[in-house]
Amino acid sequence: MFSDNIVRLRKIKQMTQEDIAEAVGVSRQAVAKWESGETVPDLEKCKLLAELFGVSLDDLANYESEENLGLDVPPKGKHLFGIVTVGDKGQIVIPAKARKLFDISSGDKLVVLGDESQGMALMKAKDFLNLANIIRKGL
Repeated sequence: MFSDNIVRLRKIKQMTQEDIAEAVGVSRQAVAKWESGETVPDLEKCKLLAELFGVSLDDLANYESEENLGLDVPPKGKHLFGIVTVGDKGQIVIPAKARKLFDISSGDKLVVLGDESQGMALMKAKDFLNLANIIRKGL
């Protein structure tokens, strides 16, 4: 998991083990040991690695691509909550992790936004209306 994530992220960033070693202040051999799973860096080095790769420390350490449709570690602040099924009447169930992270409760009203080239987004109605009022006042 951790070692696999370092390897994948290094390759995505098109960096060598030497590049990583220089960025976090260790030897290339230390990076090779992290990637092989032989050793694990200390917390400070892990924080530097997460920063370097632009991912959260939690995802760097714990993300498992097999559990996430085979996709690599997402950038910090980006999430994959899974796949949902649209019901006969267009209803979807928002995964529990997403509801918790975005504080969505039963009875909350959501705005469905769409852009034909970008896709769809959901936003709490009260937040959308607050944003709309800020924009309106700025005009």
